[in-house]
Formats: sequence, C-alpha cells, structure tokens
Amino acid sequence: MIVKLVLLSVIAYLIGSIPSGLWIGKIFYKKDIRNFGSGNLGATNSFRVLGVKAGSVVTVIDILKGTIATLLPFFFLPELNPHFMLLTGVCAIIGHSFPIFAGFRGGKAVATSAGVVLAYAPLLFIAVLIVFLITLKISKYVSLSSMVAALAAFLITLFLGDPILFVLITCIAIFIIWRHRANIKRIKNGEEPKITWM
Repeated sequence: MIVKLVLLSVIAYLIGSIPSGLWIGKIFYKKDIRNFGSGNLGATNSFRVLGVKAGSVVTVIDILKGTIATLLPFFFLPELNPHFMLLTGVCAIIGHSFPIFAGFRGGKAVATSAGVVLAYAPLLFIAVLIVFLITLKISKYVSLSSMVAALAAFLITLFLGDPILFVLITCIAIFIIWRHRANIKRIKNGEEPKITWM
C-alpha cells in the first residue's frame, strides 16, 4: 500500500509538472511565455500572452492535471482512504508550481488546485468557481479573483467537517496569496492588467 501510494504520488507530481502553457506557446505560437507578460507559466499569463483560445486550453489542461492526479488513488488503491486523494492532489500542485520539466519554475497553482477540489469535493468546486467568476466580472482582475476564490474556499471548508481538507485548503489559500504578492502590489499601484474579454 505504502509503495503504491509513493509511486502514485511521484506520478501525480509528474502530471502536475506538465507545463501546458510553455508547450502550447512554443509549439503553436513560437513563444516562450516565460519571456512575456508576468513570465509565469500559468493560465493567466497564457491568456495575456497567447490569447483567449490558448489561455482557455491551458486552463482546462491545468485543471485536469489536478483532477487526474487526485483520482489516481481512487483507481489504483484497493483499500482507498479518501484522504490519499488529497495527498496525490498536493503532489500535482507542487509539480505545477515547481515543474521538473520547466526548470522548477511554474505557475501559481490556482487552476491545478481547482482541479484537486473538483475531484475531491465537486460542490465546493462549483461554489468557489461562482465566487471566482463573479469577482472577475466585477473587478476584471484574474489575480484578485483567484485570491478571493481561495479565501472563499477557506471559509466554506470551515463548515464541511473535514479537518484534513480544511488544513489543505488553508495551506493552498496561503500559498496562492503568497504567489500573488507581486500582483497585490500592482493592484495597489493601479498597474495590474485587467481582462477585456469579460
């Protein structure tokens, strides 16, 4: 059981490490998105540098990375402890943020974290997605919407009665806000780019 779980965790990390924004940018647009915009490999910078179509594809792939990694124990461990799913999900988040396939320089973990939540707690995913979209519609800031959604997930999990999920969501929320510290500064200075497609 332990050996299988370790193996699945490694696989989850490798899945999370797939730098979808980097590969799509290089293959289809001949651009290394690390050299443009924020220099980030995540979905937001993909939207900014490559456009809505590419950004949407990157977002879906990054969400699926978290979802697939989280579901690995469900399919491959005969005696499933649901919290094993959170372990492999965390490994995917780490992979996305520090990808072995891109020099350990990755994204901010928002979409991949959402994918983990989608696999483990679909209703929580829907609630947080609604908060994200409402905030995005009002503010036009993807970064702000991501942080507000992370805080919403933290508040909601207070009432779900799953302490392991609560600890994980708390850590993810802190991590996401920390990864957005430059965005927070730009928002304060009125320098953060706003979306124009919503």
